[in-house]
Amino acid sequence: IMADKRISKIVYLFGAGATHAEMISLYHEKHNDLTFLRKNGLLMNHVSERVIKASLEKGVLRTSYQIKKLLSPAGLSNVELFISLIEKNQVKSEKVIYGLKKEIKQDIEIVLNDPRRKKFLLHRSLLELHSLMEERETLVGIISLNYDNVLDDAYRDLKIKPDYGLYSKNENGDKKTPLLKLHGGFQLLYRRRLLPIITPGVNKNYLELPYNFIWGRALEILLECTQLRIVGCSLNQNDIGLIDLLFKAHLAMG
Repeated sequence: IMADKRISKIVYLFGAGATHAEMISLYHEKHNDLTFLRKNGLLMNHVSERVIKASLEKGVLRTSYQIKKLLSPAGLSNVELFISLIEKNQVKSEKVIYGLKKEIKQDIEIVLNDPRRKKFLLHRSLLELHSLMEERETLVGIISLNYDNVLDDAYRDLKIKPDYGLYSKNENGDKKTPLLKLHGGFQLLYRRRLLPIITPGVNKNYLELPYNFIWGRALEILLECTQLRIVGCSLNQNDIGLIDLLFKAHLAMG
């Protein structure tokens, strides 16, 4: 009985499937419509197909024949991993990498510019639920792999200011529920500048400022939580940095 009365400490891990679910909840009758998904889906395979097609049409890949010839006629299923690989192997591709990341941003934001987006409610409902369950559960923090602002907007709709963990300590000293975007965000500011997003995979950019603060904070809340709830995240081999983080938490907690 006493065990049942203990307050659970909850951390959520959000992947692309969480944002995709918001879109599908608006168009639930089209969740199996392949044409609709190719145009509006927000899973990485949907985004990758559109990004590579747009990059070829706009000539983003034209500046590097070495990179262009790496693409098969079938396209790519994971443009994030592709960017990570060409960065890691020092292919002369700074302009291409910048162009591909710009296309990722434009693609996701165009899809999320749907006029019905104001009806997104899944993320907001989850935060509202926790405000009603404080006697049973404490929301320790949220970890997100997404670049978009869907979760950020849910915070703001409920008049909650996100704590992105960009600094070694909370500048104001007040305790907030962290929103830790491990790969950055399209509108995330760091020292008054837009923070470049990083792609998951083989690179180690998360060891640099301010990502080392974000990832370190993520480990802290993982050590504090008693339940980790994973929403829309496949945790595949491309997320090796995140898997390593979870493994470290398991080891430290015994």
